[in-house]
Amino acid sequence: MIYAYIFVMAGVTYLIRMLPLTLVQKKITNVYVRSFLYYIPYACLTAMTFPAVLYAASSPIAAFCGFIMAVFMGLRKKSLIVVALSACTVVFLVERIVEFL
Repeated sequence: MIYAYIFVMAGVTYLIRMLPLTLVQKKITNVYVRSFLYYIPYACLTAMTFPAVLYAASSPIAAFCGFIMAVFMGLRKKSLIVVALSACTVVFLVERIVEFL
């Protein structure tokens, strides 16, 4: 029975990747469809990453503070390493404060 599950999963995965290539032969010119397809990778990445951000720390308060710091630094156009280090520092400090209380 496990092999049936594997074959179904492989078939569905193949169809998801193959159907757009066979059904859409010409270039997509519709502005709305193009903008929708442009933002799909960002939406999927956000949907996978955001829950992990909130549950990565031992305290949800620390995770949220780190997230806010990362957003703040990102909006200030800082580099990726600066954003990551500042968010990690805030999470570390808030976890120590919560642990102390």
